Amino acid sequence: MVGADGSTSQESRSAGISSAADRQVFLQRRREVDCIIVGGNTARHEPYNRTPVPLVVISRSLVNPVQGNHLALFWNCSPVEAVKKARTQFGEKILIEGGISMIDELIDHGVIDQLELSVTPATGGDGRIDWKALIAKFAHCQSREVEGTYFYSAHN
Repeated sequence: MVGADGSTSQESRSAGISSAADRQVFLQRRREVDCIIVGGNTARHEPYNRTPVPLVVISRSLVNPVQGNHLALFWNCSPVEAVKKARTQFGEKILIEGGISMIDELIDHGVIDQLELSVTPATGGDGRIDWKALIAKFAHCQSREVEGTYFYSAHN
């Protein structure tokens, strides 16, 4: 999810740029996957103490940023290796909730077959990305609008 200006966070958290429609779709998507993968930085800034499915945190740090989540695993490996390992252990439906560098690496290695991106009306946040360029990396894209939030589904 990003804000209309490409903001990925506000005060290091995505909640500041989220919308009610985005939150509803986000929570539903989480219930339909076999595993969630995040980077250590994302895990340290977002509330991952509860997830409906196993959570893989890719990190070199030994500090547990998701205290209390009995479904959390910590792997010191590349994002590509993490996706391959997660598919073997949990199933094919892997949700990546990492930052742009993780997503770019997975796209560049052909590991992401579908990108779901919501663009909320929020502006003025931090960590801006060019979300239109991100979507353009895929051959096909569909969009829909719900209460001012645009949902893009891109795939090759």
